[in-house]
Amino acid sequence: MSFVPAGTAVDYTVTYLEMTTRPDWAMPRLPDHIRLERAIDPPVWYFLALYDAVGRDYEWQDRFVQAEEDPAALQAFVRDEDVVIWTALGHGWPQGFFMLDWREAGVCDLAYFGLVPQAVGAGWGKALLQTAILTGWARDGVAKMTVNTCTLDHPRALALYQRLGFAPVGREEKRRVLVHDRDPSLFP
Repeated sequence: MSFVPAGTAVDYTVTYLEMTTRPDWAMPRLPDHIRLERAIDPPVWYFLALYDAVGRDYEWQDRFVQAEEDPAALQAFVRDEDVVIWTALGHGWPQGFFMLDWREAGVCDLAYFGLVPQAVGAGWGKALLQTAILTGWARDGVAKMTVNTCTLDHPRALALYQRLGFAPVGREEKRRVLVHDRDPSLFP
């Protein structure tokens, strides 16, 4: 896929995945310059800043639409006690994040996961994803983890989820108008 200008309608595929067995690997070691910080009762702007920093190149727009159309619902989601944001901080700034959602009994949804563009390709994304997965399974009563990704996300996202134990359980075809110019050749 080559450069696609903002305003272009594009088709994409969403893949829904799940994991029904807790992995047996140990908690991975993140690089020394990265520390994880749990957000306590975060404001919506903080979530949206991370969401934009990680998802801008991948057309993550749904939560911005929700912020305009139903800000109370977005605030309820972000500040729910069963929804937790973990930020990967390095050199004093956010380099990625993951968000876990335990609102459905027995299920942990990996609602969001990703690195900012400056951290993609640095070699520690897999360790952060493994940390997110083990953190999700650590809560009592979890019988399944879920996640979804789409063909607008990083081109290696689906394969990484599958390598770490998620299995596809459904697909959905969608269409959207790009908000930003898209140049997939920039994805390392």
